[in-house]
Amino acid sequence: MSAQAQTQVVITHSIGMHARPSVKFTKLAKTFQSATEIAIKEAGPWIDAKSIVKVMGMKAPQGSTLFIRANGDAAQEAVTALHGLVERNFDEGHADAAPA
Repeated sequence: MSAQAQTQVVITHSIGMHARPSVKFTKLAKTFQSATEIAIKEAGPWIDAKSIVKVMGMKAPQGSTLFIRANGDAAQEAVTALHGLVERNFDEGHADAAPA
């Protein structure tokens, strides 16, 4: 039986899951062998977290809950790392600041 893991996290980044955040997210997802999927509703539709086109196409806005799940080798590590990236505003320290 392969490993499975899942989590959810609120997107606090001011522009949501658009270009830069999506690129960072998919790059990180690709570093894990597990099959990783995301959704903005727990029931889906679930999309491949390693597909930049699909992730950008979600256009998940700030305040959305992002559901993350992974199956296979390093599933828990993948979910934990992706959750952390979203929680850290995709490593863009200014992202949660109000526009000037």
